[in-house]
Amino acid sequence: MVKEGEAVEKTFYLVAPAQHHYELSTLIRQVLPMTRVLDAPQEGVRGIILSEGETKASLYDEQGLLCREACLKERSHIYQGEAEKNWAKRVILEVLGCSLPWGILTGVRPSKVAYAYLDQGKSLTETEQILQDAYRLREDKARLCAAVADKERQLLQNHTGTDVSVYVGIPFCPTRCSYCSFGSHDQRAYDKWASSYTEALLKEMRESANLLEGRRIQSFYMGGGTPTTLTPDAMKAVLAAADELCDFSRLREVTVEAGRPDTITPEKLHVLKEMGVTRISINPQSMVQRTLDLVGRRHTVQQVQEAFYMAREAGFHMINMDFIVGLPEETTEDVLYSMQQVKQLRPENLTVHTLAIKRSSRMNEEGQAKQLLKDSHETIDQMIGITAKAAAEMGMQPYYMYRQKNMAGNFENVGYSIPGKEGLYNIEIMEERQTILAFGAGGVSKVYFPEENRLERVPNVKGVEEYIRRIDEMIQRKQKGGLAAC
Repeated sequence: MVKEGEAVEKTFYLVAPAQHHYELSTLIRQVLPMTRVLDAPQEGVRGIILSEGETKASLYDEQGLLCREACLKERSHIYQGEAEKNWAKRVILEVLGCSLPWGILTGVRPSKVAYAYLDQGKSLTETEQILQDAYRLREDKARLCAAVADKERQLLQNHTGTDVSVYVGIPFCPTRCSYCSFGSHDQRAYDKWASSYTEALLKEMRESANLLEGRRIQSFYMGGGTPTTLTPDAMKAVLAAADELCDFSRLREVTVEAGRPDTITPEKLHVLKEMGVTRISINPQSMVQRTLDLVGRRHTVQQVQEAFYMAREAGFHMINMDFIVGLPEETTEDVLYSMQQVKQLRPENLTVHTLAIKRSSRMNEEGQAKQLLKDSHETIDQMIGITAKAAAEMGMQPYYMYRQKNMAGNFENVGYSIPGKEGLYNIEIMEERQTILAFGAGGVSKVYFPEENRLERVPNVKGVEEYIRRIDEMIQRKQKGGLAAC
């Protein structure tokens, strides 16, 4: 039997059908974090060989000796989509002798599976049972998955797939957090590029306006990075261009990630309110000062509280707050303290992320990934339970959810909301049933073709300097990338 999390930065092999190898390898890495999975046996390496129509798995040790076998004899047609692949996943978990909170689901958007069963007419209870029986989800994760899918279906009941949302990216932050892998740049190093970046962004938006003609735009979202690193004048110019592009008065929501509380000022909040922004985020990640210092946040807990009350005074009544569980040296008592603090503030939305270690993050580069991902399952599980309880005590319900690679404990990110205060853009980006036109460095436009239920990606380059230099090319990509045809 393999203990979850025991192999870190080691090698494993898997002999399986090529078309399923990636997802099956992903499942193995959820059991054995940071493990490299080969596609053929190698001397001195343990691994798994699938056979008999992917229903039998044999586990071999480093000496090549058979140490465990598993076989699933009964077949079922209950799976959505690729049944053979799902049976192979089940038998792999059997031969490894372990279970995972999310069972055999390895994708970013587990609620899509539940969504499909609900669309077929299955009840919430039936869907939860299918997730437990066929996909091996733990009971609480099956309940969460079905609840999120049910909430999404309610909020998108008039959804046609022909609406559009608009995203604008501001890739600057006051400092780069040690866990961050987003396309953000330290403002201090890139301050000289901020003006040129804004000019390029405005050009991209204005010269792509034809792509939105005749379309119904649902929502606008400005993220990053931290958009509030911009000066008030620059922020006003970007929002004015976006308003001209989208007509904020006709949108269901207009969101700006204020994010870092050390970038929030009364003047900037006044600009956001004046320009028609309806939702903002103020993201502490933790309310424990030593944690903030350790991960490079460079702001204080007091600044979080001051920024929140400042936003309330400016007239914002749709505020989200982000937290991360699994941060270095944090304990369950620390998470409980953070939730006690946020309950005093009473935001309308709470987003709880599980720490994910990305290759490009400083944590990974400095070698902290190994320790953070190892043996974290039980602690992270308790932390997630604390946050879920706090959300419920504030009258919130889960409404969107996604997963990432190399997440501590193999868990999930969940967005909670007071009923009626949900962020629709968050659901749209997860469900991928709508065209999203994205502007700025690192922005990825996603063109949705409803008749084919297909997405076509049109990416911008990530680097700020490269984006500025190649802005005409970015504009042409949009014109030629299927946006005009969808």
